[in-house]
Amino acid sequence: MKNGRLRRLITGAAAGAGAIASVGAFGIAGAANAANAAAPGPATDRAPKPTVVLEHGAFADGSSWDGVIAQLRRDGYPVVAAADPLRGPASDAAALRSVIDHVQGPVVLVGHSYGGSVISEAAVGEPRVKALVYVAAFLPAPGESALQLTGQFPGSTLSGTLDPVPVTNADGSTGTDLYIRQDRFRAQFAADVPADRAALAAATQRPIAQAALTERATVAAWQTVPSWDVITTEDLNIPAAAQRFMAERAHAHTTEVAASHSVAVSHPGLVAGVVEQAARVTR
Repeated sequence: MKNGRLRRLITGAAAGAGAIASVGAFGIAGAANAANAAAPGPATDRAPKPTVVLEHGAFADGSSWDGVIAQLRRDGYPVVAAADPLRGPASDAAALRSVIDHVQGPVVLVGHSYGGSVISEAAVGEPRVKALVYVAAFLPAPGESALQLTGQFPGSTLSGTLDPVPVTNADGSTGTDLYIRQDRFRAQFAADVPADRAALAAATQRPIAQAALTERATVAAWQTVPSWDVITTEDLNIPAAAQRFMAERAHAHTTEVAASHSVAVSHPGLVAGVVEQAARVTR
């Protein structure tokens, strides 16, 4: 091979690699939708699939969705797992809306735990959000807070496991971040998750601002957007009775499972299946 041709091949390969590296999660989602639209198949499979946007809750991070993401991607759904700041429903919803606005096409919005409060606010005024999926989550009505809803029904043991940490914010104000004590994490949050996996989750948990749990909702997207709900009957964070109350009020399509609060980790196939049920209404 002549040197000039070799240089052209190397240059072209490098440029292609750079282009692939720059695509990122949103570009991949768009590419997946384009591929779905172009792929042959039954008529019901020709429309682009909606992008699934996942919002984690307190004491967790985006990795809590790993098993769910794996199944959704295998089934052809573009997925984005957003990073929840866990500072308060209003500000967290604003952050999530910036993610939604950057996604092309219809969206199925999924929230776990406190993330349910966030998606309930973020989806208001977002016509591309076609369905909401709540996973062991809060569905607050205007005027309600997460703490209020938890205390409304017996069964939560979360308060006795919390590890409060005083914090100073960038503006000089002070507050409190809440963690779950690592030695109590598995029993409280993830009793049906293997011990080694639960220990990793305990070490990497993200704290929630205490004020976020008392901040009252101002809007509720579930009042107008079709909703699905995975209810966890062995949950020690949000009692099953509270979850049922919120789901019934929202007229959500419900699925109950004997699982801990960390159901997306312990039962990823079930959670992904419910998300896909919701996704089919958008097509």
